[in-house]
Amino acid sequence: MIRINLKKEVICLLFPLFTIGCMNTIDLNVESALNQMKTRFPLADMALMERGVRQVAALWRDSDGTPADFTAFCLDRYVPEVDARALLFNELSYAREVFSGGYHKMSVALALPVQLEGPPLTPIDELLASYAVSAHYQDDMFANKLAFITILNFPNYRLQEKNRLGAQWSRLEWAYARMGDLFTNRLPASVDQELAKAGSVSENYIAEYNILMGSLLDEQGQRLFPADMVLLSHWNLRDELKSNYAPVLHAFAKQQMIYKVMTHIVNQSIPKEVINNDAYDWAPISNTLFKEGKEVKATPEGESRYAVLLGQFKAALKADPYYPAHNTAILRAFDGGMEISFEEIETMFTQFISSPQVQEVAALIKKRLGRDLQPFDIWYDGFKARSGLSEDMLTDQTAQRYPTAPSYQKDIPNMLMKLGYTPERAQFLSSKIVVEAARGSGHAWGAESRDDVARLRTRLTPKGMDYKGFNIAVHEMGHNVEQAISLYDMDYYMLQGVPNTAFTEALAFVFQKRDLDILGMAENNPLKQFLTTLDIFWGCYEIMGVALVDMYTWKWLYDHPQVTAGELKNAVINVAQSVWNQYYAPILGTFDSPLLAIYSHMIDYPLYLANYPLGHIIEFQLEEFLRSRNLSQEIDRCYALGRLAPQHWMQQAVGSSVSTAPLLAAVHDAVTKVEKIEAP
Repeated sequence: MIRINLKKEVICLLFPLFTIGCMNTIDLNVESALNQMKTRFPLADMALMERGVRQVAALWRDSDGTPADFTAFCLDRYVPEVDARALLFNELSYAREVFSGGYHKMSVALALPVQLEGPPLTPIDELLASYAVSAHYQDDMFANKLAFITILNFPNYRLQEKNRLGAQWSRLEWAYARMGDLFTNRLPASVDQELAKAGSVSENYIAEYNILMGSLLDEQGQRLFPADMVLLSHWNLRDELKSNYAPVLHAFAKQQMIYKVMTHIVNQSIPKEVINNDAYDWAPISNTLFKEGKEVKATPEGESRYAVLLGQFKAALKADPYYPAHNTAILRAFDGGMEISFEEIETMFTQFISSPQVQEVAALIKKRLGRDLQPFDIWYDGFKARSGLSEDMLTDQTAQRYPTAPSYQKDIPNMLMKLGYTPERAQFLSSKIVVEAARGSGHAWGAESRDDVARLRTRLTPKGMDYKGFNIAVHEMGHNVEQAISLYDMDYYMLQGVPNTAFTEALAFVFQKRDLDILGMAENNPLKQFLTTLDIFWGCYEIMGVALVDMYTWKWLYDHPQVTAGELKNAVINVAQSVWNQYYAPILGTFDSPLLAIYSHMIDYPLYLANYPLGHIIEFQLEEFLRSRNLSQEIDRCYALGRLAPQHWMQQAVGSSVSTAPLLAAVHDAVTKVEKIEAP
């Protein structure tokens, strides 16, 4: 039982937001109900009881009953005894796992056609994939009063309270607090369906956004890419650009061409004819379209990308009134989801990308490249061990080993053993993962109940898994391992998962950086530790700007709720250029580049991107902690902590809070060591 002594006036200050958007029009006489409860339960924790009653009142509607019904409910359903409350918690936890697991399995099954390789999609496939199977769950839980029973006995604690009080909470008390996060809104099923539909439309738009690289021409009419290369925007385009930091033919020219493709996508000047279509040839430098060798008129995509994003925003607006404590998508993403505020993230990111270390690392990159930096050098990949290896050679290895998704799945135990897991533990974790060939980009989808499995979706070519696909699959496998540990090794179901998605991204990065170890091709480079530091730093520099563009776009949207798709397009480009000009142009040159707006997650998973740089920061702290320890054992220990608040998780995992300071402090030494050894 969580025992927190709060004075009444403090409690009242904690709840003002719970009254915003309240749907009841009758006087519930909360004070009368509380007085009766205090008389009936004189030994109860009065502060905790008052918290629960006031939160029930904030979400009680006319349809839930009269004031007398409200008082009777609170008197009948409050459970003051410690043992009885623990029993109630166990029963509600079991029910939550049943509901979450069942809904998840249905969602997975209905989305299979749009997410996995298969025949062309039909309108029915897309309709079924967009159906929110749990849309009526909230309504049902409030109608049968299970939601109110949960709120009354396991009330919600705001982010500031969790940060302040959580260090003293036991595991069970944290689990009680997480149960208090379940019902903080009454989102109608119709609005939930609209959110699901907007998300599905966005996901489908991105999943089908392929560029046929064999159809691209340079200004002399040459084809620089293989005829069968098909790259999904933006992930595969970015990864192909990165692969050309290796000594390969036409590397710089190919990077310049990909950069132009990306800017055309952001500006929507890309011809519709070349999206997922091999019937045309396209010279992106001059933006000229050809068919059967003759120049033809192109039709710019126009505003489609931003119309999809606008659909996400309009759906979020409809949901806002039903979230009393987090009444914007921004608050839901940061205070609610990440449990780190927008302002904290903004300050952390802007200080990092304006640090003097950026110029120091950029100078090293320039020296290594032997040329002036270009905008696309935000994706400089030369600090990775594989940077000196030919991607074609790596692809030969991966395609031979993994011609199909089942062949990758079969090898997961061996891969995990190469990362230090015992055969028994590797077999257990791999038994909780199913590998499937994805229609779009690779992704990981964890289970929601212990009778299910995590899913690793990976993109395969007709020739098998290329190196890009393998690198992403190893990243997704890191997610799957986290998903298995934080579900199957959890003491309380309500703590399953991680504090926020940055923590699972951190482990995915830890795995991804060891992809060559898994292939048995790791380089014994004495600079490896320092190169890893620089790689993480430069990755943070890149993705923090991308995240800020995403964040500032949504701030602009809330300031302009009546926006059109065309106005949104202009706004996103202006935001991207503004962030670029302030933090990137002085380092990389080329003012007014819109490059930071290329990320697909801006469109199909908005307000998620901040998790990536936060994940890199956590990754560095994890890597520093793991360096002198058993990797597999520490991963198991850390990720079995579950869904504590971010700073409490970090303190228990590695002994320090989330901070950019360790990474920034390590950069100068890393640059010095690399320059010293690489000096001619």
